[in-house]
Amino acid sequence: MHNGKRLAAARKRRKMTAKGLAGLCGLSPVTITRLETEQNDADPATIEKIAGVLDYPIAYFTLPDPPALSTEQVSFRSLTNMSAKVRDAAFAAGGAGVEMFRWAEEVFNLPGLDLPNLRADAEYSPESAAEALRAHWQLGDRPIPAVLKLFEAKGVRILGLSEDTKNVDAFSFWMDDVPYMFLNSFKSAERNLFDACHELGHLAMHRHGTMGGGREAENEANAFASAFLMPRSDVIAHVPRFIDVKVILRLKRRWKVSAMALAYRLRQLGLLTEWQHRTICIQLGKLGYRSGEPEGIERETSVVWSQILADLWSKRDTKETIAKAIELPLDEVDGLLKGLLAPNKHTDAQLAAAETKPALRLVK
Repeated sequence: MHNGKRLAAARKRRKMTAKGLAGLCGLSPVTITRLETEQNDADPATIEKIAGVLDYPIAYFTLPDPPALSTEQVSFRSLTNMSAKVRDAAFAAGGAGVEMFRWAEEVFNLPGLDLPNLRADAEYSPESAAEALRAHWQLGDRPIPAVLKLFEAKGVRILGLSEDTKNVDAFSFWMDDVPYMFLNSFKSAERNLFDACHELGHLAMHRHGTMGGGREAENEANAFASAFLMPRSDVIAHVPRFIDVKVILRLKRRWKVSAMALAYRLRQLGLLTEWQHRTICIQLGKLGYRSGEPEGIERETSVVWSQILADLWSKRDTKETIAKAIELPLDEVDGLLKGLLAPNKHTDAQLAAAETKPALRLVK
């Protein structure tokens, strides 16, 4: 018997409407809707046809219900700028990511959770929340050398996104007391790290509230990310009295942030006047720093997934092993790892030749 929720998830992940899928399968839209709501049971030939069009394994449609996400549960930058098709595809990716990590947790001992609820006992401002989390993790006020590695070590489950759209640059959510973070790699490495810290702010500050809480929640997450990456005391200690574009471009590498983010932080801390901030931003824009990050930093990668893939290759397994274990198409697994692996590494041939000893321990 087929699972209608699985059929709907696969269709949405492929960004298809019921009408579009029906046309490709030679069925009516009403039939697709009735199959997804399980008002009708599908015969094997119909499921095989649908699986072929969606390029999903047939077995995927017989599994139990997939993890379900909602707009109240997930932090999105702006739902008003997002089409239902894009939103539903992101939800489906999130559910697939949860299943991918559940597989990993059955096979490996992944890091345990160490992320306090910063709104559990008292109301923190974004600045004080960032300071509190840094203190909890014993980071001091110095720059963080490897942001994603730190988050993974504290139990945040990080995956990538294959969507090449600014409307889904990152999102996060809690499920079964586990924090998940999905990052899109189409931005610069600096802005990608800021997105990660923005999502950490949602996970830490908005855990028991509405993750997609509108503009106020987004502003709080932005302020948290700024304070977490660029601690007040460290910024004040290293920024000279006279600040110009050259100072911004030199110091942004210390905190691994974009030039615009550093300029905004300096204005926020009162180290730049509004006029100075506006002038510097105009100059940075002319140099290309509004739309990108010339001469940017190297993109950070996932330690957890690099180690998992290294372990798979030590047994002559591949990413297809993961895909088969959770009955996902290989391209969906690739999409969930997009931007998280070092460029030109972890290809089949290179992993097969690698002699990396994985640090993750297998579950016995």
